[in-house]
Amino acid sequence: MFVPLTPLRFLHRAMDLFGHRVGIINGDKQFTYGQFGERCQKLASGLAALGVQSGDRVAYISFNNHQLLEGYYGVIQARGIVMPLNVRLSPPELISIINHSGAKVLLFENDFVPLIDALKPHCKAVGKWVTIDDKVPQADLTYEEIIAQGKSEKADIFSYEEMSIAELFYTSGSTGTPKGVTLSHRTLYLHCLDVLSIFKDVDTMVDLHTIPLFHANGWGRPQSSVLLGIKQVMVRRFEPGFVFRMIREHKATHMSLVPTMANAMLNSPEISQTDLSSLRQVMVGGAAASPELIQRMETAFGCEVVSGYGLTETAPVLTTARQKPTVTYTDEAERYRRHSMAGWAVPGVEVRVVDHEMNDVPRDMTAIGEVVARGDHVMDGYFKEPEQTASVMTNGWFHTGDMAIWDEEGYIHIVDRKKEIIISGGENISSIEVEKAIFAHPAVFECAVVAAPDEKWGEVPAAIVVLKPDQELTEAELLEFLQQRLGKFKLPRLIEFHADQLPKTGTGKIRKLVLKEKFWSGKEKRVQG
Repeated sequence: MFVPLTPLRFLHRAMDLFGHRVGIINGDKQFTYGQFGERCQKLASGLAALGVQSGDRVAYISFNNHQLLEGYYGVIQARGIVMPLNVRLSPPELISIINHSGAKVLLFENDFVPLIDALKPHCKAVGKWVTIDDKVPQADLTYEEIIAQGKSEKADIFSYEEMSIAELFYTSGSTGTPKGVTLSHRTLYLHCLDVLSIFKDVDTMVDLHTIPLFHANGWGRPQSSVLLGIKQVMVRRFEPGFVFRMIREHKATHMSLVPTMANAMLNSPEISQTDLSSLRQVMVGGAAASPELIQRMETAFGCEVVSGYGLTETAPVLTTARQKPTVTYTDEAERYRRHSMAGWAVPGVEVRVVDHEMNDVPRDMTAIGEVVARGDHVMDGYFKEPEQTASVMTNGWFHTGDMAIWDEEGYIHIVDRKKEIIISGGENISSIEVEKAIFAHPAVFECAVVAAPDEKWGEVPAAIVVLKPDQELTEAELLEFLQQRLGKFKLPRLIEFHADQLPKTGTGKIRKLVLKEKFWSGKEKRVQG
């Protein structure tokens, strides 16, 4: 029997099998899966009554909340395309994205009213502006008014085309202009099933939504947790103290973090005052982690910490660093090393590391190549950008733009973004490798390494470092520390200490392009070695 693959089937299953179970917790509100499903269905018919038709884009400017999670199902049941936007983008960036997408409806939290004032004059295609909160002059109506005029009607699954687009996510822009990534009903369905194959002890899971849902399909949690009837706790916006409170109050067992989030939690004074015994696993992704970070997290959180890897274009999960049956750790240092790697492929995708001619590079953890992938999770293409789509595909393989090394077990270790490799005097230097070495110093809170121009070497590593409160460190002391960990040619030739935290995207990635721009503006002469 052919049954269309769509996430709507996950919603139906949750309503049928877990209808009386509390599924969504949002502040002082909580919803059973039956109530959540009904709200999703009312949102669908309410949006249809508002004029949303097949393929229309419905945008959200919102932190994590139950309304945004409802959009993951209600919008696509209305046959629209849900489009959560990165709330940390600037008004010009958002205007460009909204106009490029042609969004018909935009839902927003009232915290963003000043932003909405800046957007409205320039986003004429948006027909309805909807507040998620109480009515404000900037809104045509409220979210609850849409729900009130909707009907709780179960979607006819057989009337949906599984290859139709369900979600549209614009990339973070950390390495260039944001591009719209399209994900079909089928892609989302299969991504969920493949990721679920690595879940454990799901009956007692409590999933903390620490990752912004506007980022990379929420890492697949909106689908996987609904399918299994898992209790989901919304973290409206990341703040270490609030996250610790949510763990304590709701006995959270799982959460996902990017390294900058993990670092903030590790350096929060509240970590020693919080019972974290309920935690069973923390997933780390979004940027490369170091063995030292994994060790610090496991020691502090008292649970397993595993890295993962993927992109918005891959829905996103491609690999995780879970233990492979054919791999035995020789000691704890080996376990931390492997858990900090991108890991090996989840079911449903193939991942390789290749040279310029698409030949596999040796699996010797030395030869560097680009990560390519194919399979169920890869995007359907960039929205309205067929040439851009074609430029990242070779015979069915998607080019990630990430450079890596790998071993005989298929474990992949990301060394850098293709655009962020520093080429100094003909030598390739991984900015990530240098960052990990700097981060290992106990006085360092966060850091970034970028290429700076140099008349002799072409470009050299430049490090921007933020110290922990009440810590002191000189350039000479840091270089002495690094000399024990890095070859001489990899050492930063320029070190800047910043008092403020480094600029980040809405998903916690450090905006290296912003940091790099100051060094290349005018191409000032840099220190030569």
